[in-house]
Amino acid sequence: MRVLILSVHDNEQYFFEALRAGASGYVLKSAAKRDLIEACRAAMRGEPFLYPKAIVALVREYLEQARRGEAAPIDPLTPRELQIVKLIAEGYTSDEIATDLVISRKTVDHHRANTLPSLR
Repeated sequence: MRVLILSVHDNEQYFFEALRAGASGYVLKSAAKRDLIEACRAAMRGEPFLYPKAIVALVREYLEQARRGEAAPIDPLTPRELQIVKLIAEGYTSDEIATDLVISRKTVDHHRANTLPSLR
């Protein structure tokens, strides 16, 4: 599934969180209509789309990490947690996830609480 974030927030924190969550692109609601259309087309092609200020933020963050000698961040989620987060994003309930993954509802709720505390 491809996810394109349409946001009112012109904020690097939201942008980076969207990318970490797996978004294909990030577009501001204030963007020109042609940018929004191009973002949708890029997402449909499986290509990323970032508004110009986001590209600047991404490059700046990369350069700052390189300057500090930091390695690329490791995904903090386990493969199972990532699988559950994706199913939640697709609209599955905890009961449906438990059935699909052949695990208990309690296990799903535990992963859900660890990864998405605001969605308990």
